[in-house]
Amino acid sequence: MSPGTFTGMVDLRTYAFLDTLQPQLAASVGTTCRGFLPVPGVASLWVEIAPAIRIHELLDIALKATSVRPATIVTERAYGLFEVNHPDQGEVREAGEAVLRAIGKKENERTPPKVVSSTVIRGVEPYHTQLINRTRYGSMIVPGQSLFILETEPAAYCILAANEAEKAAPVTLIDANPIGAFGRLYMCGGEAEIDAARAAAEQALKTLAQG
Repeated sequence: MSPGTFTGMVDLRTYAFLDTLQPQLAASVGTTCRGFLPVPGVASLWVEIAPAIRIHELLDIALKATSVRPATIVTERAYGLFEVNHPDQGEVREAGEAVLRAIGKKENERTPPKVVSSTVIRGVEPYHTQLINRTRYGSMIVPGQSLFILETEPAAYCILAANEAEKAAPVTLIDANPIGAFGRLYMCGGEAEIDAARAAAEQALKTLAQG
């Protein structure tokens, strides 16, 4: 089936290709998505645009051009977001190329990712952990662990940061929210592990911004 047509200008905010979706992130995405649940090891593409509602047209193009599977689509007030995945990286890359061709942009014309804030809190207090655990979609934090909080702009880049951090160190994913004005990532673990995860997350965003 040939891809659909697309007219009009869009702002390509996030274009993030994940070569290998990590186990905790795959599980976290599965707790909130309503589509085809991704599993560890698949390739994944996250696209965020403005205006929001046009994300449906772009997902249609990606699905008609390839055999990728959609995990989620979101249209919030200003921004639209979708994720597609497939075991074959080539399928996911071609889905992305179809989207880029449709909007007349190259991958490097996306909005560069920016770290809005990056914080590590050492030895988190018990009452603080209880508040965090009430609102998370990933694993729980326990008292005494270190907490890494990262804010990204555009929002969906927090997913790339989460994936690279999980590759780099044996840390625990608490939550990754790629929707809205800012993306927010929460991870916990031992001090050395959290420091390594933080460095990997920030470096991944820096490398993408420079590319």
